[in-house]
Amino acid sequence: MKKIILILVIAVLFTNGKTEKTFARAASDQQPTIRLFNGKNLDGWYTFIKDRGRNSDPKKVFTVKDGVMRISGEEWGCITTHGEFKNYKLVVEYKWGDKTYGSRLNNARDNGLLFHSKGADGGYSGTWMHSIECNIIEGGTGDFIVVGDKSNDFLLTCLVAPEKQNGSYIYQPGGDPVTVNSGRINWPGRDPDWKDEKGFRGKNDVEHPVGEWNRLECIARGSELFIYLNGTLVNHAIHSKPDEGRIQIQSEGAEIFYRRVDLTSISPCPPPGAGE
Repeated sequence: MKKIILILVIAVLFTNGKTEKTFARAASDQQPTIRLFNGKNLDGWYTFIKDRGRNSDPKKVFTVKDGVMRISGEEWGCITTHGEFKNYKLVVEYKWGDKTYGSRLNNARDNGLLFHSKGADGGYSGTWMHSIECNIIEGGTGDFIVVGDKSNDFLLTCLVAPEKQNGSYIYQPGGDPVTVNSGRINWPGRDPDWKDEKGFRGKNDVEHPVGEWNRLECIARGSELFIYLNGTLVNHAIHSKPDEGRIQIQSEGAEIFYRRVDLTSISPCPPPGAGE
């Protein structure tokens, strides 16, 4: 494992500073954008709700009206793409609603995007497929979470700060590599005094206030993952496993709205030095 990490770090050092150039060079190879959310209905997705299963949503947790998808949060579950994806840029626009439910009635509004989802529906806690998550939570949007089975079938390698934050690693460009198959890697601006309470805002938050639209951009290129929130890079994994799969959008106790879920295929990263 140490040898693998060393190889990954060397690759990152070679490409460091060339990321934007690489993205620009690949732009001409991009395919037409797919509107995963068409603004009319949930075609291309299926619902999965804990203790109900596929396409059983009597409480209308997932609805579409006037070009906007509403996820009520009243029950725990997700929508999941029928198709699997690899090497893409995913652009999502979302905003928080007011309502919260159940065990998270008074807790920070919580949701998430799950990438590279594999295996059985509800494989994790009877609710979600095993996957890699970009958390969407007040004060912590952009945190990575490994929603895995604690095996090396689902893992992340990130460069992190020397000290943890409340028991979790913190992404730090130029830091030391660490590989995890469970738990989280926080975005670097997460407030060290973060509290799991509704309405929490940290002093360095780049997420807009409740009720305002946010732009979340997720780039899955090869085994790397980049997360941008409102134009700011908030997390980066130099290696993820798996590196392809379905996409899930969670319902986890808080009302949230989505008006855009667009996916554009991109070329995988060229080898270090290619085209130079």
